[in-house]
Amino acid sequence: MIASLAVPFVANSAVQAVLNLTDTWFIGRISTQDVAAIGAVYWLVLVVILLLGGVGLAVQTVVAQAFGAGRYRRAAQSTWTALWGTLLTVPVFVACAWLGGPMLALARIDPAVAALAVDYWGPRIAFAWIGVALWSVLGFFNGIGRPRITLLVTLGTALLNALLNQLLIFELGLGIAGAAWATSAAMLIGLVVALAIFAARWIDRDYRSRLTWRPHARRLLAQFKLGFPMGLLFAADLLGFALFQLMQVRLSAVDGAATQIAMMLTSLAYFPAAGLAMAGTTLVGQSIGAGDRGWARQLGNAVIYACTAYMALTGLALALCGPWLMSLFVATDDPLASEVIALGAFILWIAAAYQLFDGLNLGSSFCLRGAGDAFVPAAMVIVLSWFLFVPLAHVLTFAPGQGWIDAMPQLGWGATGGWTAAVLYISALGITMFLRWRSRAWEGLRLR
Repeated sequence: MIASLAVPFVANSAVQAVLNLTDTWFIGRISTQDVAAIGAVYWLVLVVILLLGGVGLAVQTVVAQAFGAGRYRRAAQSTWTALWGTLLTVPVFVACAWLGGPMLALARIDPAVAALAVDYWGPRIAFAWIGVALWSVLGFFNGIGRPRITLLVTLGTALLNALLNQLLIFELGLGIAGAAWATSAAMLIGLVVALAIFAARWIDRDYRSRLTWRPHARRLLAQFKLGFPMGLLFAADLLGFALFQLMQVRLSAVDGAATQIAMMLTSLAYFPAAGLAMAGTTLVGQSIGAGDRGWARQLGNAVIYACTAYMALTGLALALCGPWLMSLFVATDDPLASEVIALGAFILWIAAAYQLFDGLNLGSSFCLRGAGDAFVPAAMVIVLSWFLFVPLAHVLTFAPGQGWIDAMPQLGWGATGGWTAAVLYISALGITMFLRWRSRAWEGLRLR
């Protein structure tokens, strides 16, 4: 049962990993500075999207529980509710797009790298609401157990993004900004296709997707209340990684580029495991909707163990292939290429140390999401990310005089120190999330 549902989820997330690697590969063909620039804002982009897009993240949970309870109209209604909520966030996304320059000025990174980062940030954030809308519709298909539709839409979006990257970055000469425009355009087309399927006659027959579009203030507020902590959980985690990555960019273009490439390579472990974990969200939610919490617990345990095993093995494989993989993402004529490859290959061995615990984290957090348990896990991430990971990364990364806060101890281990802090953080987070799942506190929650 888990395998039949998980395979398309995993395949879909693998496409997401390839999409990220494709963007990094195209940008790597420009220069090391451009890769460092994308590294400076990559996680910050996701933080903004997750903070503002929680209403879309909630769709899969609401749909899965409604589906399990046989409330099919409610499943379609939650999708429209998320789309209305996404429209409300558009002005905020546009406002955030204008804050890229002042934000990066506070980070005090290399001015040339900062300028490139701003070029990417503006169009990427201004139209990021399109991605939230796409999440909302795809969350419906995931929640009703039709992830193959999600896979087809995502695959088409990824292929289109690659073609647009080549066109906009190189043929039209837009450089790093072209990568942002390519992503936005590809997601817009993906959204149109997903909406067309959602409104198709065979979906409307069972779910009344054409009749449930009217906004309801109470439903909208409830979905924001559920979705915000879901988005906050991931945003709090990624904000810590955003600051960690800015620290590496502040050290040098080599440290920033090597960290960005290593991050994208580890997504080969992360995203397929996230796909498996999303199957856990659906299965746990549907089981709870059907009133069988014991079965939800058994399914969740199986998903968590599978995520953990997959990430541990994949992390080891990435580390073993590190030098060869790193060489694929730097221009051969770049004078800094050899330094980036050497540092990145070493970083992948450090990253391999935390993959097992990240599997615990992913599996547990997504199963908790299926149960509607969002507030406590979000609080746990905030404490561990902002009060453990970020300060420790600062202490271990910077030498005296290099950091943002001179009053803190600064041991000067460079990128190695920052990644060591990441290992300690992910290990603590994985264990904590797993204990939350095992506590069974989520069994007492109810969604309307």
